[in-house]
Amino acid sequence: MSGELLRHAPATARNREPIAEVLRDRVPAGALVLEIASGSGEHAVFLARQLDGVTWQPSDLDPEARASVDAWRDAEAATNVRPAIALDAAAETWPVERADAVVCINMVHISPWSATLGLLRGAGRILPPGGLLYLYGPYRIDGRPTAPSNQSFDASLQARNPEWGLRLLADVEAAAAEHGLVLEEVIDMPANNVSVVFRKKLAADGR
Repeated sequence: MSGELLRHAPATARNREPIAEVLRDRVPAGALVLEIASGSGEHAVFLARQLDGVTWQPSDLDPEARASVDAWRDAEAATNVRPAIALDAAAETWPVERADAVVCINMVHISPWSATLGLLRGAGRILPPGGLLYLYGPYRIDGRPTAPSNQSFDASLQARNPEWGLRLLADVEAAAAEHGLVLEEVIDMPANNVSVVFRKKLAADGR
């Protein structure tokens, strides 16, 4: 029965290794990682296995996506992946009070801007000082020409839903700063995507 619930996202096979490479050096051993918009669940079971001793908490607003996550968890016997929880990134409150890292892959451009604002607000609330917020996907970046493939993708997204589309990274950075999240790195990734690494600002005394 669980095999019938398994969803497949073709991009996962292409980007999971590069994403794991970035996260290995940035997610501390034994961390509790909250994934926002887990989708099919393929990233969850793969990345949880690649990172040292982490506990991975997947989440998604869509009940069919959560069923797929749990089916992948069972199929791969991923004992360090928790059952998927219902979580709306745009909500004022989340069913998670703390996490050492928050990971969000390919959501920002396929959701309303309110979801990104909620993601940044929620991450700023639950992360400890120095905690990681990791975003992956295509962005528009000041001073850098947008790849033709990304321009076409942006147009197709907005045709499907005018609230979707590639975000200007400077806008995301400014919104993140309002919640104590500081842009640390932007790393070029395959297929004109980037990894965007934020850290929760340390307290004035460095703690």
